[in-house]
This record gives sequence, structure tokens and C-alpha cells, in this order.
Amino acid sequence: MGNEWSGRNIVILGLARQGSALARYFVGLGARVTVSDAAPAERLEREIAHLGDLPVTLALGGHPLTLLDGCDLLCLSGGVPADLPIVQEAVRQGIPLSNDSLLTFQEMRRRGLGPVIAITGSSGKTTTTTLVGKMLEASGVRVHVGGNIGTPFIDRLDTIMPGERIVLELSSFQLELFDSQRAWGAIDGIGPDVAAILNITPNHLDRHAGMAAYADAKFNLLRCLPQGATIVLSAEDPVTRRVASGEWRGSDPPLPSDWAMDALLEEVGSLVAGRHSPLALFHRRHRVEPGAWGDGEWLYYGDAPICRRAELKLRGEHNVSNMLAAAAISGAAGATVAGMAEVARSFAGVPHRLEVVEDAFGVQWINDSIATSPERAMAGLRSFAADQALILLAGGKDKNLPWEEFADEVLARVDYLIGFGQAGAMIVRKVQEQAEFRRSTAPSTAVVNRLDEAVDLAARAAAPGTVVLLSPGGTSYDAYRDFEERGEHFRRLVRERNARSALSSAEPGAVRIAEEPS
Repeated sequence: MGNEWSGRNIVILGLARQGSALARYFVGLGARVTVSDAAPAERLEREIAHLGDLPVTLALGGHPLTLLDGCDLLCLSGGVPADLPIVQEAVRQGIPLSNDSLLTFQEMRRRGLGPVIAITGSSGKTTTTTLVGKMLEASGVRVHVGGNIGTPFIDRLDTIMPGERIVLELSSFQLELFDSQRAWGAIDGIGPDVAAILNITPNHLDRHAGMAAYADAKFNLLRCLPQGATIVLSAEDPVTRRVASGEWRGSDPPLPSDWAMDALLEEVGSLVAGRHSPLALFHRRHRVEPGAWGDGEWLYYGDAPICRRAELKLRGEHNVSNMLAAAAISGAAGATVAGMAEVARSFAGVPHRLEVVEDAFGVQWINDSIATSPERAMAGLRSFAADQALILLAGGKDKNLPWEEFADEVLARVDYLIGFGQAGAMIVRKVQEQAEFRRSTAPSTAVVNRLDEAVDLAARAAAPGTVVLLSPGGTSYDAYRDFEERGEHFRRLVRERNARSALSSAEPGAVRIAEEPS
């Protein structure tokens, strides 16, 4: 890529981690950079401060079409949808699009860096990506972990030497632009040496046009692979299993299938079969070859035992899948079984993912702020015993996802449901409607506006032996910058309340608040 951007006009939409990294990268190449964000300057003080004295032009409070005048490349941060008027106009004018992930792959290939491991999926990406990095490190390999997790790579590629492993987490938003019709530069063959799709379940349907469009973005990861790349897929997830097996049409529940999805799976399945690429799988209950699997008591990589399930520190069946996925991926990238075993027995989790905040006054507080979809919240609920006294804090912003199965899980497991934020009342209503439909007893419920009110209610209602679980099911964007900020706020609220010994003065007894606060 070199200095071909010197003096060229680059417009970046979105002043967040990815936008700032792109700005630093292109300024370093001598480009003229404009960064635009829909938010006004007063809401972007921290982001502007991170730019320091970087010589960029800021256009804040909107994305005027005049930004395209003389524009040579339009770059999108992850949170910026590709259907914005300015993006559509750029496509109409023939202005190429890109983002930090696409540019990172192109630049890594130009520099001869790698091997590169890329991981996507609807859930479990960050935990699995972290595990892969740790398993490779424990195997004596130098590793760099980033992408959608931590710090973007685009402005720190100089710190990576050829031969060192690069492990990236990728979201559907980032993969959306891996599209040869709209993107700048060559895409064929730039992809990773190990490409993993953990699962594809309903998510981000407020951003993507439907389930097929969402899955299509994920599958872009498989459309740009170099020759000989290894593909890692779940043999358990309904979508990825059908791609791996070649059974593109079927009645395999619970896949929401329609003609668009069937056509997509046939296209991707044919692509995978036609490449003759090495394929690795993972499954919690049945042996798969090659790959990682479990038999109910042990986890294995191929024929080699990794550890007993009981030795895992991570809670929940979904984390068994994450651990096996990490073993299959890291094994394909050169990790040893000894390295896998060391990490499997010691890794206690990533913040905001079933994180134990405090265990005080007989009440355990769990931060699962990462649960930004009903499916993720269900995984959190299922990680506790069925007879565990449980208070659930659910809410945030809905992504136009189905809530019926979540409601069934709440009816089976939750003693007290507290809805908060933009979607709080809707979630409580869905559970109550499902209770009527199932002719079962609904848990006690309450609806509040803010997370601090939800924590206060939970603290007053929780008896010793109760778990209070923040597993929202919705995104944080109704009140917070991201799920991490929400989780940090929850952690602070809980610790401050316990420090004041508020729970010690609460009247003991079972959960009993049944009325919504006025």
C-alpha cells in the first residue's frame, strides 16, 4: 500500500476506536483525513481527546453529502451502517468503501505477516478469541490478539513480525464490507489462514435486512480465503453444520429457513466443498474428526484428552462450546494439547461475561452485560442450576429479535424479573404473555427506567442464597456507549451499595416484590 495514499482525501465515518485507528493510520501515510460523526462535539470529548494533535478535519453532528466532494476512499467504523445516505451516495458515485478490518487484511498480506486466525459468530467471539490467543501463548508461540476485541490492528502493524500469530475477532459489521463490488482493493485471497465461524443465530436484525443478510455478512469471511486455509465450523450449530455437511436444504430446527437462507447456504456450502480446504469441527457431545469434542466427562482434541469438564473454571454449556472451538482453532494454528489443557484448567473468563462482581451478604451478583441478545441471555440463565433462586435484570435496547424462547427460559428459572431501559417494559410484557399462553405462573416482575433503580430493587428483594444476574438481552445503546460501560456501571453500583452495607439492613425472606413501581 505504501505511500499511494499520500495527498489523497480519506473520509472516515464514526469517531470511535476503529475510526481513531484509521485516522492515525492514514495520517501516517500522508493522506488528508476528515473524520465525521453523527454525534455533536459535546458528546465526543473523550474521543476527540484521543486524537490529540493529529492533523485531521472534524465534521461532527451529521454526515453531509458534501464530505464526498473530492473523496478518494470512504471508511466506515463498525457502528456505522452501510445503508446511510452518504454511503449509498458514495457507492452511486463509484467511491470505494473500506474499514479497519479489510485494510488490515490487505496490509498484512502485503507485508507477509501471519499466520492469521480470524473468528466470527453470533456469540462467544470474544471468549473464544481470547482463549485461542492464550492457548497459542501457552504453546510457546508469540501471539497478537485484536480486531473487534481490544485495540484495532490497523495502526499497530509495525509491532508485528513475520511468523508471529495474529488472532482477530470479527463482527458482521466489519465483514459486511468484504465485498468486491463495493470495497477498495483486491479481496480475493486476502483472508485468514484459519477462518472460524462459531455459530449463526438471530442477532443484529435491527442493522441487517434479515437473517439471510446477517448470515451473508458472516460468510464473507469464507469468500476471501487464500489457498490452503483451514475452515473451522461448529458441528452443532444448525447453520454451520449444514454448510460443513453439504446438507444445504433440510428441516433442521431451529434454523429460521426461507428461500433466501437456503440459497445462501447452497452457495456457501458449494464454495466450501469446492475449495477442498482443510476442515476442522467442534461438538460438545459427539466425536468429530478432525477437531475438538466432548463425551460428557472429558474434552478432547482428536484422540488426545484436554481436561475433564469438571476442571473448567468457566460457567455454562456455552463456554464448553467456546473452549472446544478454541481448541479446534488453536490446534489448526499450531497449539499443543498441553497448551490447550493449561488454559482450559486456568482461564476464569473475560470481564462482563458471567463475571462474579461480588458475593456479599449471601447474595451473588453476576455481570453478564455482554448478553446483548435473547440467546446470549438464555445462555446466562442456563449456566445456573434450575433450582437456584434467581433475580434477572433484563433490558437495554432491542435489536428486533424474537423473545419467545427467552420468555420460556425466564418462566422456568427466574423468581423475579426486573426490566430496565428502553426494552424493559417490552421484555416483562413478553414474559407475562408467554405465561398466559403456557398457562404457567409468571415470576414477580417490575419495570424501572434505569440500571441503578434495577440494582436497588434487586438488592432489597434478594434473600441470602440468591443470584442477581445482569444478563440484559438488549444492547446498551439506549443509555451507554457500549456493553462494557454498562457492565462497569453495574459493577460500581453493586460494590458501592454493598460497601454501604445496605443489604445487611434489608428484611430477610424470599423474593416477594410483585408489583411494578409507580
